[in-house]
Amino acid sequence: MAGGEAVALLGANGAGKTTLLKILATLLRPTRGRVMVAGHDAVREPEAVRRHLGLVAHGAHVYEDLTARENLAFWTALGGARVPAADLAAALAAVELERHAGERVRTFSAGMKRRLSLARFVLARPRVLLLDEPFAGLDQRAKKWLEEYLQAFKAGGGAIVMATHSFGRELAVADRIAILAGGAIALEAPRAPLTADDVQRLYALHAEDAP
Repeated sequence: MAGGEAVALLGANGAGKTTLLKILATLLRPTRGRVMVAGHDAVREPEAVRRHLGLVAHGAHVYEDLTARENLAFWTALGGARVPAADLAAALAAVELERHAGERVRTFSAGMKRRLSLARFVLARPRVLLLDEPFAGLDQRAKKWLEEYLQAFKAGGGAIVMATHSFGRELAVADRIAILAGGAIALEAPRAPLTADDVQRLYALHAEDAP
């Protein structure tokens, strides 16, 4: 896939969606074939690949007893960077959490926690985003914010791979769909000419859990 493009991975539980994301993120090694991310071989150059990646797994994976600001500072320190306070504040503002910077994350809603996890990428500016069920558990305001963020990320030349069971906002962001079955791509198609009903019909033809 190219920069400025988003792919939605559809498929039943166990079809291979999360496994594929983990391979792209260099968390698993492929059993065969070659994986190139941002011009780097994911097996031979995993550190180079990770410098260009942002991964949001299913769930926010935030530190509940730290504040929002402390979470961002800790994440950046783990990456070996020291980020000015002004940059941390700007990242929180970008995800509409500036008023909650000093609050402990255990008080946040699911949508706020997801937005906080995305604030990492506002700071890191990755070239590729890997997202597992990105809209799951979000309220309508958070869903709207995330859709706008992903559209802007694409417009800036970023690439997105989303694993999802949904036929909603993920499809609005996607430029292509890929339906996985049995660990392989059963169908790949451009998103633009397809309605949501068309995608559901294709899913029914190709997915393992289709009725």
